[in-house]
Amino acid sequence: MRHVITFFVTLLATCSIAQAEKVGNVDVDWLGNDLVIEAFSDPKVEGVTCHVAYFDRGLIDRLQNGNWFEDPSNSALSCRQTGALTVGDIDLSDEGESVFSERRSVVWKSLSVKRIFDKKNQTLVYISHAREVQNGSAKMSISTVPLFQKP
Repeated sequence: MRHVITFFVTLLATCSIAQAEKVGNVDVDWLGNDLVIEAFSDPKVEGVTCHVAYFDRGLIDRLQNGNWFEDPSNSALSCRQTGALTVGDIDLSDEGESVFSERRSVVWKSLSVKRIFDKKNQTLVYISHAREVQNGSAKMSISTVPLFQKP
């Protein structure tokens, strides 16, 4: 029963989170390790597209290091206005809200992108970071999209 509840909670959480589309894959060594670039649109801010890049470990690297089920926490993020901006009902708290999440291990680690609204500067702040059960990571990347007012 607990697994059924966990499944539905996860399903509901992912409904409001953007789905990414793979747009690039860069081979970085002979071990099959890659840099993956994905694009996603902010589900509540029309006209904003973010690109996130992360390290994807290959099979040989996993065999050599003995860590089968986890990828590094490192990521890079860039968000830009790619169309007319329409801001929907976004979370205005200083904690912001998740707009993208992707597993980086079988159970405990995920790559997360949150949107935070900087009211004073009329700017959307996007931050990518790793979410872990304990020993949180300081590896992060940040990008901003200013909301210019029409004259």
